[in-house]
Amino acid sequence: MFNDIGPLELVTLAVLAVLVFGPDKLPKVIQDMTRTIRKIREFSDSAKQDIRAELGPEFKDFEFEDLNPKTFIRKQLDNEDLGLKEIRNGFDLKKEMAEVTDAVHGHEPDTAAASSSSSSSSGGRLDMTKKPEEPGKDDRPPFDADAT
Repeated sequence: MFNDIGPLELVTLAVLAVLVFGPDKLPKVIQDMTRTIRKIREFSDSAKQDIRAELGPEFKDFEFEDLNPKTFIRKQLDNEDLGLKEIRNGFDLKKEMAEVTDAVHGHEPDTAAASSSSSSSSGGRLDMTKKPEEPGKDDRPPFDADAT
């Protein structure tokens, strides 16, 4: 929870607490804070137990930490049953981005992609080197001043 607080920040907080509460009241304030935190944790644990009891035995392995989207996705990506590692390893983002960049700049793609595209006339690919045809004046829809 407080992993990013360094020693200088802790010293600053301690000095600030002594200045605000005073050395006489500080131990009582610390006891009250720890008691409050302990009660909150007990309430949270009992709520988790109640929810698990209500869900039934089919959700006995349910962990509330899995409700965090990052944890859920990380757990699912590590699952071997889905076959996502093969998909992730089979997709080369750098190669795909290089092909898109070459297409945008009008260069010919490298290696096998060039030979496969040259063997078929267009191969269903768009020619990014051509400029789009400009529509004629007759292609525009009529202007209606009352509609705007």
